[in-house]
Amino acid sequence: MVDQHLVDLMKKLQAESKQRKFLESVELAVNLKDIDLSNPKNRIQEEIPLPHGRGKPVKVGVFGSSEMAMKAKGVADIIVQPDEIETLAGDKAKARKFARSSDFFVAEATLMPTIGKRLGAILAPRGKMPKPIPPGSDPKTAVEKLRGSVSVRTRDKMTFHLPIGTKDMAPEALAENLDAVLKRLTTKLERGKQNIQSAYVKTTMGPSFKVM
Repeated sequence: MVDQHLVDLMKKLQAESKQRKFLESVELAVNLKDIDLSNPKNRIQEEIPLPHGRGKPVKVGVFGSSEMAMKAKGVADIIVQPDEIETLAGDKAKARKFARSSDFFVAEATLMPTIGKRLGAILAPRGKMPKPIPPGSDPKTAVEKLRGSVSVRTRDKMTFHLPIGTKDMAPEALAENLDAVLKRLTTKLERGKQNIQSAYVKTTMGPSFKVM
């Protein structure tokens, strides 16, 4: 059962955010403390599943051989077969556009070394390196899981932001998404909640509300 305080917080956020001509995201900002992010082992790079999804379409691309490519049809937003990796790698502008085309990527595990070597310099800095899946497997489960997930990357920054839904979602759903993210973060931080200095939620253009 999600904390009623979080539900009330989301109701307040929705009530006090002006109506816009577009659907605003609800975003979480987290400020860390007492943690050395210059040490890569202390950094967080996670895909956190949200119980109620992001509230907006999330695009997922698949790198796969002909068998996996067939299974990915109608499931993935973009499909890249092995021979296309070299084509992308040979055109930096095209590779950057490709990296922006999807929120997440999954790849047949056997293709990961090639992807890392040929496209790693484009995908890795953007947090877009694919999640490996077994050769010949059905990518549907992995793709659907990522469609309801959010990516968290601290790098070496003590403050980071991530979407947890959209303003039109039920406050209870937003509260459960927020709760899921905070719980996952505390398990990844060395000292749990003690490493979080503060956390705020806001709509894209609305005021901030303190969570902790």
